[in-house]
Amino acid sequence: MKDLTVGHEGKLIRQFAMPMVYGNVFQQLYNVVDSIVIGHYIGKEALAAVGASFPIIFLIVSLVIGLSMGFTIIISQYYGARDLEKVKQAIDTTYIILFFASIFATIVGTGFSTPIFRLTGLPDEVVPQAGLYLKIYFLGSVFFFGFNGISAILRGLGDSKTPLIFLIVSTITNVLLDLLFVVVFRLGIAGAAYATIISQAGAFFTAIIYLNKRLPIMNVRFRKYIFNIALFRTSLRIGLPTGLQQMFVAAGMIALFGIVNQFGTSTIAAYSVANRIDSFASMLAMNFAAALSSFVGQNIGANKPERVKAGLKATWLITSGTSLLFSLLAILFGKTMMGFFTPDQEVINIGNDYLVIVGSFYILFSSMFVVNAVMRGAGDTLIPMFITLISLWIIRIPASYLLAGHIGVIGIWWAIPIGWGIGLSLTFIYYLSGKWRTKSLIKHTKLAV
Repeated sequence: MKDLTVGHEGKLIRQFAMPMVYGNVFQQLYNVVDSIVIGHYIGKEALAAVGASFPIIFLIVSLVIGLSMGFTIIISQYYGARDLEKVKQAIDTTYIILFFASIFATIVGTGFSTPIFRLTGLPDEVVPQAGLYLKIYFLGSVFFFGFNGISAILRGLGDSKTPLIFLIVSTITNVLLDLLFVVVFRLGIAGAAYATIISQAGAFFTAIIYLNKRLPIMNVRFRKYIFNIALFRTSLRIGLPTGLQQMFVAAGMIALFGIVNQFGTSTIAAYSVANRIDSFASMLAMNFAAALSSFVGQNIGANKPERVKAGLKATWLITSGTSLLFSLLAILFGKTMMGFFTPDQEVINIGNDYLVIVGSFYILFSSMFVVNAVMRGAGDTLIPMFITLISLWIIRIPASYLLAGHIGVIGIWWAIPIGWGIGLSLTFIYYLSGKWRTKSLIKHTKLAV
């Protein structure tokens, strides 16, 4: 557990964020290997199926991710205020909520996988593989939610290194099983899905064993949990807007896939692969934003608001520099990177167009996430939710539809940075208003930031 209320702001945030970044690099490397194996050993239809499955998975898990973020903020603020009893009650309540949420996700995810693909107009040759992949994936929901819940709690306590270790082991296991099931045993797309849930289960049970031996405050004791209804309501107030925001983002991704699907299997496969490459740029900004949220939560809880602005500035400088580097790589080496995933030249060319257009504007995305992180750390998640809805559903999706009708598939790609630009503008205006400062759980007289 790490105290983020003392020491140099930029150094603390960097040290806290980097284990999460390393963990996500491993996770993204798994996704890359997974896509390479699928693209070369199964085909572009399977590659399109996995890509089409992602927004469906994201839609189901988003609400739970939001609740976890709510508890992360609660835990970080109470930990900053040194109220360990409330910290323990928040941890217990988190475990209970995530368990029942995982059951819900399993039922919904396995029951409605194929119909949703039919609804979005996924090509007939892709639907069977996409439905099979999704059904198997959601059978492991309890492991996915459990591990991510434990990681969220640890981050609230200032520990981002322990989840990294578990994630690295899980990722290496996933890659090895992927190669075994798909390349050696020839299980097809089902093998890729089985590899994922087995590795997630291993990470979850390893985390439980570790916590029971090393961190009594997070002890996993299935029969002795205390459910705090007041903390649950608070987590809903803070986390539900974020969860709903992510659900609307996922629904938007499904809607966008509905537009992309009209251009055929090659375009779907290219979009899926380009998103894999895209994720390396976005995940760094998202991890630094998560670190900043915990930093803001602890410092507001400790009544040190003057450190928040310094933390924001340091985080923005780091993420902006790396975003510009990723933009340069996407523009110069887009075709080369696409070629790693598939030998299909049509898929490579379409994906390169995406990377050149979208990759040029990564700094808009990273800046939007970093500024949003300050509000979330303070406990204000409602307005960021509305801003996301506006930038996605009022700007990006209509722009995708209209531009695609006039200039083809590249119109969908141009709509992405347009949405980011509007979202960043609205987010920064709200940050300058200062209204988010009043949303802290721990009330202090000193509020100016």
